[in-house]
Amino acid sequence: MNFDFSDDQKMLKEQVSKFLSDKCGYDVVRRVLESDELYAEDVWKGLVEMGLTGTAIPEEYGGLGLGALELCVVAEELGRVAAPVPFSSSVFLATEAIKLAGSEEQKQKYLPKLAAGEIIGTLAMAEGTNAPSPRTVKASLKGGKLTGTKMPVPDGEIADIAVVLVNTGGSGDKALSLAIVELNGSGISKEQLKTIDPTRGHAALKFDGAAAELMGAEGEGWDLVRRVLDGAAVWTAFEQVGGAETAMWMARDYALERYAFGRQIGSYQAIKHKLADMYVKIELARSNSYYGAMMLNDNGAELIEAAAAARISATQAYIYAAQENIQTHGGIGYTWEANTQFFYRRAKLLALSLGSPLYWRERLVTQLEARNAA
Repeated sequence: MNFDFSDDQKMLKEQVSKFLSDKCGYDVVRRVLESDELYAEDVWKGLVEMGLTGTAIPEEYGGLGLGALELCVVAEELGRVAAPVPFSSSVFLATEAIKLAGSEEQKQKYLPKLAAGEIIGTLAMAEGTNAPSPRTVKASLKGGKLTGTKMPVPDGEIADIAVVLVNTGGSGDKALSLAIVELNGSGISKEQLKTIDPTRGHAALKFDGAAAELMGAEGEGWDLVRRVLDGAAVWTAFEQVGGAETAMWMARDYALERYAFGRQIGSYQAIKHKLADMYVKIELARSNSYYGAMMLNDNGAELIEAAAAARISATQAYIYAAQENIQTHGGIGYTWEANTQFFYRRAKLLALSLGSPLYWRERLVTQLEARNAA
């Protein structure tokens, strides 16, 4: 069985890598981190011009008509440079939610604009520190009017549309539905939130009778969101693997150029162990991510387990690599001037972006238990 990407997919990977190497260096990440910019508009414009925002959107809606695997290779390259752009919010979440649950009219209205980069989308689930669930979602949709607060919402301050998880009054899992809302209308306010990674902004969205449309069948929102998250978990795992690998190479390069007591610090066993452990964790995460990609592309029966395993292992690998990269750099790794912070910040942010590690562990264990009991 061949788990590798095709030649065309590898060519896409090379094209994206070259563009990001030229246009999204550490200077761009630092520029966004240290300024009032909410994202790197120049980088985003370039991604749009390459058609990447429409990678997995069917051609009839203005996209490239490619698939899940092409998004995997794009995600890995974006993660490799810690790109300060709203790609995951708009492409992995909003676009996929509309593809999955939108009516034909909603698809015709929004997908071409998302593909062309005319609008940015996001998915609004959380309402504070509680994990989204049928018991904790209070935002409501009644008579086409949306009321409530969603926070934190990834890229919420720059998004033009949001797919929102709302309570429509049913019982249990059937209490929740999806709604789509245009964020430039009345009855909506945005507040930027402080997070560990300002290069990927989050906001609080407050709705006070904002006009919104039901998306998908009423009462199916919880199931639809989990399906969207399973796909996003795989793509985010590739993003995390890309970032973790860069952190590992940063540590390796510094270990070869830094001398202490007349020796390269990379010649000391303690440093060798750090680098070896990074490599092992990253390769484990890569293996799980490739399997998740196969399940996602083929809509395989083990997608839930594969997505959860990819998510868990990639989160662990990225956090470990980012932390040990700083440790390898020593005191300078903790300074503001060091670029090591970009990957530590992003690793911590992505660890919680689609639900906590506990959520994914429980999802994996529950699915395995159900499969074994069958």
